[in-house]
Amino acid sequence: ILTPGQLFISCSEPFDADEYIERLAWRTPGGGSKGGAEAFDPKRLLEEFENHIEELKHLDEKIQRRVEKLEHQCHREAKEFAHKVQDLQRSNQIKEAADIIQKLHLIAQELPFDRFADVKAKIASKYHDLERQLIQEFTAAQRRGEIGRMQEVAAVLLHFKGYAHCVDVYIKQCQEGAYMRSDVFEDTALLCQRVNKQVGEVFQSPETVMAKLIQNIFENKLQAHVKEKLDETRRSDVEQYLKNLYDLYTRTTALASKLTEFNLGSDKHTFLSKLIKNIFSTYLESYIEMEKDYLRTRSAMILQRYYDSKNHQKRPQGGGSIQELKERIRQRTNLPLGPSIDTHGETFLSQEVVVNLLQETRHAFERCNRLSDPSDLPKNAFSIFLLLVEHLCMDHIDYALEIGLSAIPSADAKNANLYFLDVVQQANTIFHLFDKQFNDHLMPLISSSPKLTECLHKKKEVIEQMEVKLDTGIDRTLNCMVGQMKHILATEQKKTDFRPEDENNVMIQCTAACSKVCVYVSRQVERVRKSMDGKNVDTVLTELGVRFHRLIHEHLQQYSYSSMGGMLAICDVAEYRKSAKDFRVPLVLQLFDTLHALCNLLVVAPDNLKQVCSGEQLTNLDRNLLHAFVQLRVDYRQARLGRHFS
Repeated sequence: ILTPGQLFISCSEPFDADEYIERLAWRTPGGGSKGGAEAFDPKRLLEEFENHIEELKHLDEKIQRRVEKLEHQCHREAKEFAHKVQDLQRSNQIKEAADIIQKLHLIAQELPFDRFADVKAKIASKYHDLERQLIQEFTAAQRRGEIGRMQEVAAVLLHFKGYAHCVDVYIKQCQEGAYMRSDVFEDTALLCQRVNKQVGEVFQSPETVMAKLIQNIFENKLQAHVKEKLDETRRSDVEQYLKNLYDLYTRTTALASKLTEFNLGSDKHTFLSKLIKNIFSTYLESYIEMEKDYLRTRSAMILQRYYDSKNHQKRPQGGGSIQELKERIRQRTNLPLGPSIDTHGETFLSQEVVVNLLQETRHAFERCNRLSDPSDLPKNAFSIFLLLVEHLCMDHIDYALEIGLSAIPSADAKNANLYFLDVVQQANTIFHLFDKQFNDHLMPLISSSPKLTECLHKKKEVIEQMEVKLDTGIDRTLNCMVGQMKHILATEQKKTDFRPEDENNVMIQCTAACSKVCVYVSRQVERVRKSMDGKNVDTVLTELGVRFHRLIHEHLQQYSYSSMGGMLAICDVAEYRKSAKDFRVPLVLQLFDTLHALCNLLVVAPDNLKQVCSGEQLTNLDRNLLHAFVQLRVDYRQARLGRHFS
């Protein structure tokens, strides 16, 4: 049994209702009129007709819907086509009208005004009306995103005076909705990337339009943003103002660097530089003075906060009172002009203060490098360096050295606490940090300018000034150390140590005075090693070792020695020699080796004196020195030992 659709499809001839019914009856089992394999069945045929009629109704509805859909589509396409035709016609009329009015406008310029004033006015009116219509059409096309239409209108307007206004309208509209986030620089970069792809399709001179867009953004959006950020902090918070200025200038130059990838004309670098200068010129003119004022105020505050935390009233330097004059003389000499001040072990040097001062100066150098005109950079950097010298080197380090010198006790003071070596240690660490900043942050800014010589001279001057005070303080500290050793020897060493009453009942060992001196010396050597670095350690220890040797040499010459006492003196010198090894200075050890050999003269048999004096360690010494040591023997006169030196 076939469906109505299949019956229609099988019909290649025009539709005939009688034939269609006959074909349906013939194809239905038991429905044929001439009989067949099955007997005629009227009920079955009726049922088939009824079903077929329903199917025909459904098919009719389906076809009707399809027809309506096709008719609707046809109407819509016809309407759209009509619109396109109208647009094309209107477009052509615009082009034609524009061409005509443009020519008329040019001709009207040549006509005399008195005779053709009315005509000239009508042409001008029509010219401006058409120009306004074209700009309106361009604006509408831009809002619809119709690039082709924008290109057509822009091409027509190119010969009109209002072409520049068309570009202005385009620039204004393309910025609408572009600044929705808080980052104006990122928004600008994205906007320019988007517009750069479009202007080449719309305008015949895209580089001019891009340049005008960027100029508009810089002179309006960016300038307003910079002004808002800087003006709100310029008076109220100088630190934040300088940070904002640095950040805004850095981000603006970074944006300009990105924009150089676009075609902006022949000299885009100069063009962008001028735009940046126009925004920041008023701020950059006063930058370095504000930087110096801030750095000066901030550094003074950091220092004052530190001294306040120590409950210390800073002493004025360079005064003219008699007391201060006496103090300066006492600092630089060993004259006893009154007691030293007591700092209670405080060095008045703070690494935290130093780090803060260096950090503020480093930020200043970074801003100076970014915000200074290249021709002013070395001069500006040098002025910042002078402030660092003033506050770090003079107001902090030099002041601490002055206080440290004032706290050094006199050489004859007992149980003196020698804090100056702590000052030396901290000053040394601080100066390394100062030197690092000089090399890392200042040198790159001045290395190729005449200011380099001036900076190096100033640095050398500061170093030498501090080295004088360090040397003075170290010298006086060494004097105190030797004074303390002298005090130990004076109070602990007895004459009977080297002339025992019972020479047969003496333990051969170093004396108590020697032991205490050696303990003290070892402690001081360790302090020197912790306080100094590099060659300074050897230099100071050499000086201390020489003074230590001189003290012991002179001390031993104050006594007379029995045979057993001479043995005890040799034990003492051997112990001193052990301490001398801690110095790790060959000269000091050699001095004590020689002293040890000299002490052998106190115990050697009289007949062997000449041989011992000619030995390797003593042969080059002055004969008077050898004689002086021999004279210390108690048997010098009895044994007539002087004849060996006559």
